[in-house]
Amino acid sequence: MKAEVQLDTVDALMARYAAGILPEPARVLVEAHLEMQSVNRPRVTEYESLAGGILEKIEPVALTSRDAALKAVFAAAPLAEPAAAARRPDNALFPRAIRDFAGLEADEIPWKKKLPGFKEYSLGQIDGCDVSFFWLRPGRAIPAHTHEGYELSLVLDGAFKDARGRFVKGDISVADESIDHRPVAEPECPCIAFAVFQAPLKLTGSWKQLIGDLIG
Repeated sequence: MKAEVQLDTVDALMARYAAGILPEPARVLVEAHLEMQSVNRPRVTEYESLAGGILEKIEPVALTSRDAALKAVFAAAPLAEPAAAARRPDNALFPRAIRDFAGLEADEIPWKKKLPGFKEYSLGQIDGCDVSFFWLRPGRAIPAHTHEGYELSLVLDGAFKDARGRFVKGDISVADESIDHRPVAEPECPCIAFAVFQAPLKLTGSWKQLIGDLIG
């Protein structure tokens, strides 16, 4: 994610999604959120309408070479027929946008232990973002931290709490350098999330709390 992109609220995220200017992992995260919480689709439609109105007011620019442009269009290869969508398991946990992006269902993720009760699977850097899944056992806390850039997290299963409130399945958490938090998975079930980072996080909190969180 570029540093100049301001993603300090979910509304800002939705507006940039509607404008088509998000990095690909962030776009996928929002698309998955809208699959899980379709009630927010009208908000995106409103942003799309606003963007369309702005475009309609822009003066058209004449093509420098109309004949060359038409020739390029007709010379282009025809669009391929879309492939038939593979049938997904009835108990599939991931929304389709996440499944198509990662190429994995939830039960296929090769988790790696990061800390006791805290597992992660990294997809690496994609379109300038660090992208990963994380799994927290019930009651497990992520060590207190802040951010050197933006962190977007979509809850795929379970829930977590921090000082800002409660985030449940389908919710997006938006955090940046102004947020210092210590997310804790709720006790009923593990919390699984899809995360998109602009930059590495920075640990905060007391040494006593940090050691306790690292031990788990």
